[in-house]
Amino acid sequence: MFVTLFVLRNLFRHKLRTLLTAFGIVIAIASFGLLRTVVDAWYAGANASNSARLVTRSSVSLVFPLPLSYAQKLRQVGGVESVAAVNWFGGVYVTERNFFPQFAIQAPAYLAMYPELTLTDAERRAFLSDRQGAIAGRKLANQYGWKVGDTIPLRGTIFPGNWSFTLRGVYDGADRTVDESTFFFHWDYLNESVRRLAPGRSDQAGLFVVKIRDPGEAAEVSQAIDARFANSLAETLTETEKAFQLSFVSMTEAILAAIQAVSYVVILIIMAVMANTMAMTARERYGEYATFKALGFSGGFVAGLIVAESFGLALLGGLAGIALTYPLAGIFADAMGTLFPVFFVSDRTVVLQLAAALVVGLCAAAVPAWRAARIRIVDGLRAVA
Repeated sequence: MFVTLFVLRNLFRHKLRTLLTAFGIVIAIASFGLLRTVVDAWYAGANASNSARLVTRSSVSLVFPLPLSYAQKLRQVGGVESVAAVNWFGGVYVTERNFFPQFAIQAPAYLAMYPELTLTDAERRAFLSDRQGAIAGRKLANQYGWKVGDTIPLRGTIFPGNWSFTLRGVYDGADRTVDESTFFFHWDYLNESVRRLAPGRSDQAGLFVVKIRDPGEAAEVSQAIDARFANSLAETLTETEKAFQLSFVSMTEAILAAIQAVSYVVILIIMAVMANTMAMTARERYGEYATFKALGFSGGFVAGLIVAESFGLALLGGLAGIALTYPLAGIFADAMGTLFPVFFVSDRTVVLQLAAALVVGLCAAAVPAWRAARIRIVDGLRAVA
């Protein structure tokens, strides 16, 4: 108890220095956590993917559609449980700034594949029975103030024209890793309209989502699907949902690497600042440490006092930084809108923040503690004189 009180009194002996150093640690740890959360948000889609779902698309590019007739052939491949056609719509809501993902889906099969999109039974029935119906994620609906029964107008870009949908449901994610910022409507409604306006573009799918019975057979089923369409006019590339998501992340790999590098640079900078603080503190107390030694305390005890003080300061700033990360993440998520549909501070990020704070405390105290442990009594007392 005496040692604890002694360390606390030493910690706040120079209040301004302690507060400024602690403030620096708070900012550094909060920044580290926010940057790590941005990286996690980039990988959110891949991390939330299901190993039992495959994505089949054109082997050339996503820009090239596949014939709808592929759906029946896909169902005939061994290990395939169900198939759903999907088209990216790319419409504009009011203004180009209001960007959010929009997909035309074969609703019955698609919703069965994604049980993490939770709707009430009434909303599900209303959506499935209305060809012009749509559903939206909770985050998206809250952002634009949509309510069930509202009419949602979209101006087509890929599929020109003015489109109107009736919101029949607002889905929630089964957990916080589920994207709640997507807009879904019926693929059949899109296809019927395209068939009437541009017959040459009808009966085509941007991709097919394939549910397989055994996730352990994903590689074999993928190869079987691509072999089935080899040497056809529209060859396919089939991959797991996670690999499909990661293909988009890889396009910004350099940005992610830079963000991660900056997050660690922030920690290195505050480590240097705190090391300077602890070095100044130790130099000012050489006489006290020499007195401890003269009273019979060991060099290890003296070093422990410095390490404990450094750890206390780092822990104080680290915990405050972790606490600050949560409101900052909330503000950032609101500012970004649907750019980061899944944005939350993960438990792993909190552990990394706490570990970073403790490492800073240990490294900052290492050299001053080593020097204090080795100081000779006569040199320490001479420093007082």
